[in-house]
Amino acid sequence: MDFFIKKIFDGKTDELIHLQFQKFSRGNFRNRAMIRAKFSAKGFNVSTTAEFANEIVRAVAERLGEKSTNVTGIIVSTSDLTGKLEFNGKKQFMGIKQYIIDGEMNGNKIIELCDNFPECFMGLSFNAGETELKIKPKAPKSAKPSTKSADEPQKIDFCKLKTTDRDLIMALIFETSDFKSAEIFHDFIIEDIDLPTDAKDPNELRRLAKRKGRIVRRSIIDGKQEMKEIKFVA
Repeated sequence: MDFFIKKIFDGKTDELIHLQFQKFSRGNFRNRAMIRAKFSAKGFNVSTTAEFANEIVRAVAERLGEKSTNVTGIIVSTSDLTGKLEFNGKKQFMGIKQYIIDGEMNGNKIIELCDNFPECFMGLSFNAGETELKIKPKAPKSAKPSTKSADEPQKIDFCKLKTTDRDLIMALIFETSDFKSAEIFHDFIIEDIDLPTDAKDPNELRRLAKRKGRIVRRSIIDGKQEMKEIKFVA
């Protein structure tokens, strides 16, 4: 599968892309969806910020398929998932619920979770063959427009991926498949929000509203810097 940034640069759009921007207001959101990767004889070591978590979980689960593995972490939701989800414990703070996951699960079941709860944050860690995924078991911070004090990049360590699967890496770093080190940064510039005219409920308005703007992608690959920009609606 392709991740949301690649799909946007390929001129595609879908509901998963829409969900990525649902919580964004107007403004300039600097240093989002960041990636740091290194390649060695043992394979790729990749770290990303939280924006990629759900898609990486799904991509690694697709590679796991019918095989089972131990899955640990949390699923974060603003809705009550009691009775809809098997979990080992629950934490709640300020209306945000964290469902603790710890047990055997196959890849198809993980994908089913992603499909059933697309608006939830999947902070899950597990292995699929030679691919190892670790995601911090905590809720990611909310998106806020950049200020002078917020322009410094956040740490690129929320998701960590070790793999020999070059196709998986190419879904993140699509400039080239041949590199030793790469860093990718994105600025999300939300210029307008189109509200649906036939929705009155505030939650429905938020869910259906579409963001219009630009994404600036800045890459440093083996020391070579490049910048791309694309308009998007999601």
